[in-house]
Amino acid sequence: MADIKREIERKYELPEGGRGRAAKGGGPDGAFELPDLTGVKGVSRVRPKGVVELDAVYYDTPDLRLAADRLVLRRRTGGADEGWHLKFPVSTGIRDEIRAPLTESVPRELYRLVRSRVRDAELAPLVRLRSSRDLTHLVDTEGTLLAEVSVDAVQAERLAGEPADGQPAATAWTEVEVELGDDADPAVLDAVEKKLRKAGLRPSAVGSKLSRALAETVGKVPGEEKTGKAGGAAGTAADHVLAYLRAQADAIVAQDPAIRRDLPDSVHQLRVATRRMRSAFRTYGKVIDRSVTDPIGEELKWLAAELGIDRDQEVLNERLLARVGEVPRTLLLGPVRGRLRAWNAGRRAGSRSRTVGVLDSERYLALLDRIDALLADPPLRPAAAGAPGKVLPAAVVKDYRRLAGRVEEALALPPGEERDIALHNARKAAKRARYAAEAAGPALGKPAKRFVKRMKTVQTVLGDHQDSVVARDALRDLAVQAHAAGDSAFTWGLLYGHEEAQAARRERELPRVWEKASAPRLRAELTG
Repeated sequence: MADIKREIERKYELPEGGRGRAAKGGGPDGAFELPDLTGVKGVSRVRPKGVVELDAVYYDTPDLRLAADRLVLRRRTGGADEGWHLKFPVSTGIRDEIRAPLTESVPRELYRLVRSRVRDAELAPLVRLRSSRDLTHLVDTEGTLLAEVSVDAVQAERLAGEPADGQPAATAWTEVEVELGDDADPAVLDAVEKKLRKAGLRPSAVGSKLSRALAETVGKVPGEEKTGKAGGAAGTAADHVLAYLRAQADAIVAQDPAIRRDLPDSVHQLRVATRRMRSAFRTYGKVIDRSVTDPIGEELKWLAAELGIDRDQEVLNERLLARVGEVPRTLLLGPVRGRLRAWNAGRRAGSRSRTVGVLDSERYLALLDRIDALLADPPLRPAAAGAPGKVLPAAVVKDYRRLAGRVEEALALPPGEERDIALHNARKAAKRARYAAEAAGPALGKPAKRFVKRMKTVQTVLGDHQDSVVARDALRDLAVQAHAAGDSAFTWGLLYGHEEAQAARRERELPRVWEKASAPRLRAELTG
């Protein structure tokens, strides 16, 4: 079973020339002695822990897929935490390290976390790093570890990969690493950094030992080949649409391991990425050929639906729990909370394994490959070469007109099931118009942002209305179950009435919200 540790650390390079203050012994760049850290605020004692010999082999695909996304997979011997380590970036200087016991091959639980990136490519030894780590612990008056400071004399050897001309097969350096204690205040890192800077050290230009080893032995800085987002209004319409599509593809791949780790909101974020990509395919059909993208869009629809089974139930249950919490205790007749718990558990039984099963399926992996192939060789149409300030606004306005027609149609209907369906269709159109403007945002600037904001407001009103429709269906089922069991159905009826009233309020609110969102100046700003 893998263990997870949140790692908060900073790395420092030695002064120019690689030598610090005089010290006994020597490393590959010369010896370095830490400055006196006893004066650091909060530090009571500095405890030398001796030198540990570490030997780590880093694994990746031949084209460095893990390193390109700043993931680190290694097999390390030596030290208190020897074994397999997989590191995911969280933010600058913060990573989640997932550990597994020492085995000869990559543990299955770690392999599954990188499969969305690796696919069928081989994971093979890439770089070997041997480090002599001189450890020092900084502790407070109670002996609690505030930070671990290490001086690492590193020897790196390239095991695979094609080097650039003149790149050596091996390199060496010395660096200082400061890792925050598990329960320590991050301010400790700032205080230690002041001391280290005074001693001539500077923050490392790279985020990991692996990145430096690759830069010095292969000649690549991981991730530099990845295509960035289009900026400003420069480039063609295709540049902006493809940048948006690549961002969604990256989000799908990134959320895959987050779902496997059961991180909050990960399923929702992956589904949003699939919807945005599918929406862009349809909106920008004059830029990228729909005869090619529509089949991929259908697969994205399948993926979102499969992952939505559990997510939709989770959202619905949270809504019903909130409604129950608003009811006075005197009106909670019968085992209301218990019945809701049992109902939710029954509908979510096996959902976790089902969700992971979708991510392990060949159909899903084939979809990822098809998306990659599409973005590598996009089927562009004539409008793709056009100016973004002309092509993109026209597509956004077209989606807006579809939304306007659906809103007007829904508002013309009397309250009831037919109107509910029409409002739901309007909600989907509002989402598509919003996504269209998001994709055009880098080219159109503030007008697109204002348009997105208005579409989001419309989407929120329509979304809450649809959630109420779904909640009422669930409450009716719960009332039927309670009646069949001989319990009172009063509370479920009461909650049904509350949801009905909420939907009515949203319907009354919609004309005012739509009036603001449909202001002619918003469209005029988009088209210039």
